[in-house]
Amino acid sequence: MRRKDREVTDFSRMVEILQACDCCRIGLVENGEAYIVPLNFGYDVQGDTLTLYFHSAAAGRKLDLVPCQKLVAFESDTGHKLVAGPEACDYTCLYQSVMGKGELTLLTDDNDRRHALERVMAHYTGREGWDYMPQYYNHMAMLRLTVREWSCKVHD
Repeated sequence: MRRKDREVTDFSRMVEILQACDCCRIGLVENGEAYIVPLNFGYDVQGDTLTLYFHSAAAGRKLDLVPCQKLVAFESDTGHKLVAGPEACDYTCLYQSVMGKGELTLLTDDNDRRHALERVMAHYTGREGWDYMPQYYNHMAMLRLTVREWSCKVHD
């Protein structure tokens, strides 16, 4: 990271910033070209390990690409604010962002899918213990991204 003065290295602060984000984008590669998809997400933290979970339709381009990916990138951001200045080059944007990479897996076991869905719902609602009708699993896919490395940057 070029701007070390903006880097956040405290793990709990990084998780706090991730919690404030409402969308996470994953970057996949198809035939040498980037394919970036915004997704609803949730996460687990165990020790200093972060795992992301994504909700998706049961079919589509991203699901076709998942088996072809060894490593995927992710990015999420929040806290956007434009700061005006007297000259064009004095303008800046404030933000908080996380980004990293890891291994993406399509979950097929219903217990794993339920856990992933529970993490997504907990992220957006702050509530756990939802009831999920098994027939809905046929219309959705759940993905797990095992994060191998990530970083956080804040400009405020």
